[in-house]
Amino acid sequence: APPKVVYSPEVSRALTAGTPLVALESTILCHGMPYPANVSTALEVEHIIRSNGAVPATIALIGGVPHVGLTKEEINMLGREGHKVRKVSRRDLAFVMASGVHGATTVSATMVLAHLAGIKVFVTGGIGGVHRGVAQTWDISTDLKELGKTPVCVVCAGVKSILDIPKTLEYLETEGVPVMTYKQDDFPSFFTASSGVKSPMRVETAQAAASVAQVQIAMGLGGALVAVPIPPEHQADAVEVERAISQCLREAETQGVTGNKITPFILQGVKEITKGKSLEANIKLVKNNALVGAQIATHVGSLSLKSKL
Repeated sequence: APPKVVYSPEVSRALTAGTPLVALESTILCHGMPYPANVSTALEVEHIIRSNGAVPATIALIGGVPHVGLTKEEINMLGREGHKVRKVSRRDLAFVMASGVHGATTVSATMVLAHLAGIKVFVTGGIGGVHRGVAQTWDISTDLKELGKTPVCVVCAGVKSILDIPKTLEYLETEGVPVMTYKQDDFPSFFTASSGVKSPMRVETAQAAASVAQVQIAMGLGGALVAVPIPPEHQADAVEVERAISQCLREAETQGVTGNKITPFILQGVKEITKGKSLEANIKLVKNNALVGAQIATHVGSLSLKSKL
């Protein structure tokens, strides 16, 4: 039998009524931001999605059970627990579900559960990618493979500049993932609007992005990626961020930090070095992604209705 999935009342109603849904992940809540900024950001992101015609479905594992849509109390509990909650990618889903513990879903695990629930659009901060020094470490995020096979449109602010952006785009091409950047030619790099690397595709509107995602999903070709640059007025200083990242990467190496601990370690370090400016940028970009993601979801919804007629 398929595993039990708990839907929040709001998400259940939306699924029954055919209201557009937007999936949200929980790693940002437990590992991406400190408490209480993580909880207030999560609730504000949900509010932005509701204000733009869609229903938010924050996804996490509670006591080993997948939850699609969380209550305020559940968001607060996970936010308080923070780093104590296990980070769950596709690899960890079965282990955490079988163990009956809490889990914060990464991009890949959130995509798996969103697809299981029939949700086509998912908003996150940034996706994982190919790490710098990949030739030594073989560290490539499973998010990239997930995008290649799971039919969900992921809206993000690009990939964090702690990663190797050209190799990440190269790998997404290998996986057959359409990578669209919203209203600009360059692919964005999370804290800053431009990575200096040209994006494979450019779209001017949420509707255009939705149309591409819809065809990709209808053809059974896997997922799609929409990269939304952080609004320029909110971006962090690129030189400062780059310097902070280099310093934290060296520290991670010295301290033997590896695997899925690297990103939270570096985000925390960059936040300290930039005196909180990187966290501020992170909050702003997630909210901006939520706005665009909700617009994409409403178009994907209306396109699916059209294709049924």
